[in-house]
Amino acid sequence: MQTTDLKNKRVLVMGLGSFGGGADSAAFACGQGAQVTVTDLADEARLGQTLQSLRGLPIRWHLGGHEEADFKHADVVIVNPAVPPDNQYLQLAKDAGAVITSQVPLFFERCPSRTAAITGSNGKSTTTALTAHLLEAGRGQEGVAYDRVYLSGNIGNLPLLGLLQELTERDIVVIEISSFQLEQLAASRIGPDVALVTNLSPNHLDRHGTFEAYCAAKENIFAWQSVKRGEVPVSIFNADDPLCLDWYDRYRGRPDRRCVLFRAEDVPAAYRECFALPGRVNLQNLAAALAVAEAVFGVDAERLRQGISSFRGLEHRMQLAAETGGVRWYDDSKATTPVSTMAALNGIEEPKILIAGGYDKGISFADLGRCIAERCKAAVLIGQTAGKIEAAIEQAGPSKVIVRKAKDMQEAVGICSEMSQKGDVVLLSPACASYDMFKNYQERGLAFQRAVTGG
Repeated sequence: MQTTDLKNKRVLVMGLGSFGGGADSAAFACGQGAQVTVTDLADEARLGQTLQSLRGLPIRWHLGGHEEADFKHADVVIVNPAVPPDNQYLQLAKDAGAVITSQVPLFFERCPSRTAAITGSNGKSTTTALTAHLLEAGRGQEGVAYDRVYLSGNIGNLPLLGLLQELTERDIVVIEISSFQLEQLAASRIGPDVALVTNLSPNHLDRHGTFEAYCAAKENIFAWQSVKRGEVPVSIFNADDPLCLDWYDRYRGRPDRRCVLFRAEDVPAAYRECFALPGRVNLQNLAAALAVAEAVFGVDAERLRQGISSFRGLEHRMQLAAETGGVRWYDDSKATTPVSTMAALNGIEEPKILIAGGYDKGISFADLGRCIAERCKAAVLIGQTAGKIEAAIEQAGPSKVIVRKAKDMQEAVGICSEMSQKGDVVLLSPACASYDMFKNYQERGLAFQRAVTGG
């Protein structure tokens, strides 16, 4: 595996972003002795906090737009995953002979530790965090061959490249990885030691164009797995997902890997009883995490029970924001697809008032419309997709669900407060990305919490 050399190279970081990946890449390139330029369409005011984290480093800044000269004269371009591969500026760099890479390939090229990478359409953040939590519970157990566990990647806990200075061969890095990042990783023909897909449903069609192209991007997590340090890689598939099951059948006969299946129904009763997260979808997440911690790394039953019982889930993922007047308010802002919202609705038995809508990724809302019509007392719709979701509910046929629209989160919460009664659940589960109204899903979730609590 060839390592991208950055020393004394003219390195252009394209897209600083808001999630830390661009800052991580810029700081790493500086540490490698590169001549670093950062370019971003956003201006200094929008990138203030990220810029602050890089203060003092020898970086040239070109903000508020891109300059063709930067791309024509770069030796290496480290590109943000949000930038499409057919971007016109990237093409200029390619034509000039630059190496195009990104944060994730740079990490995998250099990482001495074992890696467990997790992707999927829904549940990947919870599964990634739970996997790391269960592995941490097994740390120090006799017969377990690892020292430290790190949680990183798209989940945003620790900067990937910043970890390299402390990692050893005795550690494990558990990484959440997106379809965009997998496209970039595949270009470098690198794969993780352990790869897992939680499930597959249409997502990011605004970027990938078709569901088939999106699935092809996800499958890259398995495509370049290889034997390292004498250890055969492990590929893990969801037996409850037809596409994942097809992939299992495709890969299981290959001699260069071990293939594992997981099923929600296979989770032992002893583990279910001590698991705090509700619904079948979370049981599936637990089954996936167990496939890594138990089947691959050998964490024993007692350690697993301890880890399962102490796991409390993630912020903005079915997080109880408040309970007032007998009404429970849940923040599920991280539900950015119809499938994840439907899973949340199907996991709650009480009368439900749903807040949904946001950035339009080109996904059909037909199934979501039927689910809302069948499962909800009311729906308050916001953002770009409000009209599309309303139309999907109407097309589902006659129902008693009340549909209202709101111009912002504050108004949406106010409408829900007027309609809710004791015993109801108000659920922010948008089924869409946040970019039309908010910087990210975290900002959206916090806006909901503030509106609910008056904070």
